[in-house]
Amino acid sequence: MEKTEIIETLKTHYNRDLRKGVIRTLLKDEKESDKPNYQLINQIFSYVLKELGWSIAENTKEWDNTPLDIMEDVFPKIESSKWYDEQILTAKKMIDVLRKDETA
Repeated sequence: MEKTEIIETLKTHYNRDLRKGVIRTLLKDEKESDKPNYQLINQIFSYVLKELGWSIAENTKEWDNTPLDIMEDVFPKIESSKWYDEQILTAKKMIDVLRKDETA
């Protein structure tokens, strides 16, 4: 599925108020809890990855931010969440590990 199709599908399934509410709840939970509940946002992100056919191993040479770009487009202000920062950190760690394996 193309990036624009995924964005439209998510926007159709989650109206604007619901998408804003998801982020509002996420940010509040991160602020108030040591272990925020990321279940819903992780499920949506998994859907995005699946629909893109995205694999970290295939995207280590030229980093592809498309999955996070989609999440930013669909969920305003998600880039200010700890969840978003964790996705970037996890990806960077995986890329470093995969690159080390390739040079070994």
